[in-house]
Amino acid sequence: MTPPPVAAPARPVLAGRAAVVVVYTAAMCMNGLDSTIVNPALFSIAEDFGRPVSAANAVETAFLVGLALGLPVAGWLGDRFGVKRVFLGSLAVFTLASALCAAAPGLGALSAARAVQGVAGGLLTPVGMTLLFRAFAPHERAGLGRFLIVPTALMPALGPPLGGYLTEHLSWHWLFLVNVPVGVAAVLIGLVGLRGEPEPPAGRFDTTGFLLATPGLGLLTYALGFGPAHGWTSPGVALGGLLGLALLGAAVRSQLRAAEPLVDLRLLADRTFGAASWLALLTAAGLMGALFVLPLLYQAARGASALDAGLSVFPEAVGLMAASQVVDRLLPRLGPRRLALPALLLAAVVVGSLGFAENPWAVRALMFAVGLILGTAVLTVQIAGFADVPPPSMGRAMGLFTILRTLGGALGIAATAALLGAVGDGTDPTPYRLALLLTAGLVAAGALLAARLPAEAPGPPPED
Repeated sequence: MTPPPVAAPARPVLAGRAAVVVVYTAAMCMNGLDSTIVNPALFSIAEDFGRPVSAANAVETAFLVGLALGLPVAGWLGDRFGVKRVFLGSLAVFTLASALCAAAPGLGALSAARAVQGVAGGLLTPVGMTLLFRAFAPHERAGLGRFLIVPTALMPALGPPLGGYLTEHLSWHWLFLVNVPVGVAAVLIGLVGLRGEPEPPAGRFDTTGFLLATPGLGLLTYALGFGPAHGWTSPGVALGGLLGLALLGAAVRSQLRAAEPLVDLRLLADRTFGAASWLALLTAAGLMGALFVLPLLYQAARGASALDAGLSVFPEAVGLMAASQVVDRLLPRLGPRRLALPALLLAAVVVGSLGFAENPWAVRALMFAVGLILGTAVLTVQIAGFADVPPPSMGRAMGLFTILRTLGGALGIAATAALLGAVGDGTDPTPYRLALLLTAGLVAAGALLAARLPAEAPGPPPED
């Protein structure tokens, strides 16, 4: 008698690439939302703890400095302990830190928990992108735009209105509690559905690079964050900025000489990846600078309310969402160079014209165009830049790319704030127009680098 067939073990509903997409999107949405959701609640937080609002700014600075501290070691940790393990561990720490933020008894404890959140978030971004890009071949990545753009565009844009709503109708504690069920569910799905893969040898930990790059990035981020508000010549900002630059300069020299560097700067020598990385810095500087200046112009020079100013910026996120569909359809047909180069030039024109638009709906239409056109260029660059990066180098490359993009955003805000401080930031629109023209110039400069991108989109591997 033939024995009955043995049933195959049940396979999780979300496994493999589907689980990667779900867990990555959930984690990055949490990270993206937390970068902006606390801003409208700082007054309430300060009031609850009996501290001035200026002291409550430490809550946001702690998150940004923690973010900078986590980025340099992300690539090495992924290679050493496995991308899946580091990603899920960072997500678990981020979720736990969110609960600690909600339960914080004082401002110091809240800032400390936010710093832990920032470190975990600094690991999540490059390690999560490594996980995602390893799961999809280069020719399949154009379709990832719809997943990349949600956490990077929509969530930060939703942060301020959601934060204001939760703070007004519930309490600021819910800004952090909303992460807990999402984080727990994402970790459980990841434990069941994600597959571990063999990792490249991590090599010896670069202690010298760690001791130079990590505090250097943290101090520079601190100076760039506090400089516009406290003055570039204030002792803390000036000392932090100068020491941060000195440490980063020494870190660059050390990384170029090290046999096994913590941050492999030699990857920038690759024509495509190098161009994409510097492009990410320039476009992040231009976009974040413009998003910083426009609400100020709208309120100070045109007398709009804070709500109207926020609504004028929000269409940019909608345009970015639409950009993911454009890239999905046009990148395979046009190739990276022919899609990114004209998009950058057109985006520069649109950004520069923002300072001269008077009608509120014209401003919103231009912001939608910024999101659509610049978002098309940014997604194209990100996908094309990693097409030729081999899987063993993906973690280090993603960490380096994320560091440059993060620094670019901070530099864009600092540069526009410095310009406004130098030429005046009252009700005269001229300084704001000059600042927007500066951001447009940064975007246009990226077109020179876009000429170094490949002409053809990555195709499927040849069949055996």
